[in-house]
Amino acid sequence: MRIVVGILLIAGAITFGLIVGSKLQLGGIEPSAKVGQAMSIIKKHYVDKLNDGELAESAIKGMLEQLDPHSVYMTPQQVRRSKEEFQGNFEGVGIEFDIVADTLIVVSPIAGGPSEKMGVQSGDRIIEIDDSTAVGITRDDVIRRLRGPKGTKVSVKILRQGEPAPISLVITRDKIPTFSVGATMMLDDKTGYVKIDRFVQTTYDEFMEAMRSLKAQGMTQLVLDLRGNPGGYLDQAIKIADEFIGGTKKIVYTRGANVKDEDFFSKPNDSFENESVIALINRGSASASEIVAGALQDHDRALIVGETSFGKGLVQRQFELADSSAIRVTISKYYTPSGRLIQRQYGSGRRGREDYYDELNARDGDARYIDAEAKKIWNQTRKPVEAASFVARDSTHPVFKTPSGRLVLGGGGVIPDYFVWSDTLSPYYRKMLAKQIFDEFALNYLDQNKTLKQKYESVETFRKKFEVTDEMTRSLIALAAKKDLPYSDGDYKKDERYFKNMIKATIARQIWGWKAQSSILVLEDAVLKEALALFPKAKTLANLTAAK
Repeated sequence: MRIVVGILLIAGAITFGLIVGSKLQLGGIEPSAKVGQAMSIIKKHYVDKLNDGELAESAIKGMLEQLDPHSVYMTPQQVRRSKEEFQGNFEGVGIEFDIVADTLIVVSPIAGGPSEKMGVQSGDRIIEIDDSTAVGITRDDVIRRLRGPKGTKVSVKILRQGEPAPISLVITRDKIPTFSVGATMMLDDKTGYVKIDRFVQTTYDEFMEAMRSLKAQGMTQLVLDLRGNPGGYLDQAIKIADEFIGGTKKIVYTRGANVKDEDFFSKPNDSFENESVIALINRGSASASEIVAGALQDHDRALIVGETSFGKGLVQRQFELADSSAIRVTISKYYTPSGRLIQRQYGSGRRGREDYYDELNARDGDARYIDAEAKKIWNQTRKPVEAASFVARDSTHPVFKTPSGRLVLGGGGVIPDYFVWSDTLSPYYRKMLAKQIFDEFALNYLDQNKTLKQKYESVETFRKKFEVTDEMTRSLIALAAKKDLPYSDGDYKKDERYFKNMIKATIARQIWGWKAQSSILVLEDAVLKEALALFPKAKTLANLTAAK
């Protein structure tokens, strides 16, 4: 009973501190006591036996559900995994993996990790883990069985092409670095490209290493790709934005009822303050990535191209509970330098949360949203659509001005300067992705072409010289047919360049890893191609900023 009372007091304290914040009496009962009283009644009188821990968790979740979509409860397991992801490293065997046709495939051993040191190779099939079959294993089970504390051991059995019998290895787990900066490359002799997948503890250092490499190759203008970036650590986003913003200027600020106001500023003399920049965003760009995009837009340091971003401008603080679970509670809101609130509107309760996420899919088809009107024009012209042309029409998006006098729009999320959408891919292509036909084809192809990695010594050489033949696409189509996916001539002809590019990208991933795949996929990236054509405007913007 003592344990239960402790849990109830915790739940009551949370309720009292977050929702009330005072000694307000409700019907003669303090809110904290009211919650505890209700839980005691339920435990004592409910028809079925209850689990005290589950009841307490339900109470906490119910309270948080009434707040906002980003205030959440986390189990101890979720807390541990979140720490691993955002610290930029974890402990395990060090492989990038995929599951193809119920088989655990090593995409690539992580450089310097224990698997690489033991001789694990790309394309290896792991068929046993600690004497238990790995056939039919799920992704969560792979993580659960291969990750573990540094110094512990795990035995694996591997099938490798060319080897007459399975290879047995005992791998000692170690700390594995993870990476948040994805594809980094020169698109031409002056244009660099950097993809930031998320913001973890190491992101700024990774970013600066990528920038130094690109500058050494002659980069004078940059595409910063923030699409699909869900956010992460605020300090990393601020440091990256600072690299582009000269002088001492506001990057972002936060305001909340019960916390101190915070303003974050740039510092002068950073490494990329005058060059032309285009930043790509979409509806998957959230939180820290919106801070970067909003700051660069407000200070005329970049043209923002793509779709309206997610619209997550709420700041959470994580509070750990006695059993190592935690609650993330929203404590303040993010604003861009011009005063735009990044957070879009939301309702309370479960329905409010459902509507909040459903809105992302409704944007393109609902006339209430600028995105829908812009996409109509995009579909007709296939040219970037300037967001400022919608200022007079939509009163729900207040207008702000940048130092150069450009109009930028508020109302939630970062609305790009120019709307551009990715191509809509055919059902045949999407089904082939879903059935992992490309992955299986790539594995089969590499089995039959074992010297491919020696022939193409680097990803760059492979990207420039490897050609997907008609024979390869016919084999892909035949494999799909064997997997109960019949050929669609119209769909294939419409998306032929995407089929060929995905074949090439998937082969690259099986040899060099996920970054290699990303570097190939950008070759047929419709949004990127349109963005590159806007560099003259980005250069004009950069010149205006440099002149001040």
